[in-house]
Amino acid sequence: MSADKRKIRVLLGKPGLCGHDRGVIVLAMALRDAGMEVIYSGRHNTPEQLVQIALQEMWIFWVSVSCRGPI
Repeated sequence: MSADKRKIRVLLGKPGLCGHDRGVIVLAMALRDAGMEVIYSGRHNTPEQLVQIALQEMWIFWVSVSCRGPI
């Protein structure tokens, strides 16, 4: 696949203790339906874990923080 035809790769993650993930799941489905390659790393990641995944895979990086709890 040529460089201009590659899928956009997006990493979605939920750091910290927030257990609310409906919004990020809806976003993941919308991005997938728009033709992007999406990985949702799940809930309760540390920021360091998310950065390591992004660095290893060269992803567009999206972090959803929807609570005021500790990250």
